[in-house]
Amino acid sequence: MAETPSTMLELGTSLPSFELKEPDGRTVSNRDFKGQPLLIMFICNHCPFVKHIQQELSRLTREFVKKGIPAVAINSNDIQAYPQDGPEQMKKTAQDLNYPFPYVLDPDQSVAKAFRAACTPDFYLFDAEHRLVYRGQFDDSRPGNSVSVTGKDLRLAMERLIDELPPIAEQMPSMGCNIKWKPGNVPNYF
Repeated sequence: MAETPSTMLELGTSLPSFELKEPDGRTVSNRDFKGQPLLIMFICNHCPFVKHIQQELSRLTREFVKKGIPAVAINSNDIQAYPQDGPEQMKKTAQDLNYPFPYVLDPDQSVAKAFRAACTPDFYLFDAEHRLVYRGQFDDSRPGNSVSVTGKDLRLAMERLIDELPPIAEQMPSMGCNIKWKPGNVPNYF
């Protein structure tokens, strides 16, 4: 389990466009969220860092979807090399955890590159104009560090967005498993 930090995309960056499919074939696009804030998450099924937070992640996103911040989870891993991250397993994970958001596959990994995503989990919060206001960790908890999973960092960022307050000044990078890039597809931002 190699720990990889997020790249900390520059605040104010515009939401990269995307059009991806859920395992059932339904297309999800950035255009579906025009005029709304949006949380983008890069996750997968097998990463211990994602598994560590997934119960609280489901609960927290359910709470904030009701408050007007929809979310989309993107799996960009190479599913040929990591079949446990394939569509059928994604569908099962989403059902088992009652995810309140679309869980889509980035088969050519172009969307991960557009976001400069590096790890799972990796979080990006955009305001209603689709400008980046938060990128970073869910909270300080990691597998094996005995810190409770609360989602406090992401929660604070979303609360500040709802309350129309400036973004959190000090944002800590997310930490997780590296995205499993296809051979020859590793991005140049590392």
